[in-house]
Amino acid sequence: FYYEIKMAFVIWLLSPYTGGATLLYRKFVHPTLSRKEKEIDARIVQAREHGYEMMVRFSKRAFNMAATAAVQAAAKSQGTLAGRLRSFSMQDLRSVPDEA
Repeated sequence: FYYEIKMAFVIWLLSPYTGGATLLYRKFVHPTLSRKEKEIDARIVQAREHGYEMMVRFSKRAFNMAATAAVQAAAKSQGTLAGRLRSFSMQDLRSVPDEA
């Protein structure tokens, strides 16, 4: 029984002959929005400011993390390069035949 009532209500809302959606909007939605317009505008401004602050904060955090990762990667690769160069001993160099 619930689904039949629900379907009848949806058809009433959508039908251009009954104008159900227009009636609901004009009687309930529009007056409520008009009464609370200033409060809604204040909330939108607050959300915009809060969103901007959050974006700035997360951007700073992301740049700091990226800079830290870059410095750590550079330090690691420098250590690896130094280790590679140290692995070549004089004995390794002596084993290379002279072409002269």
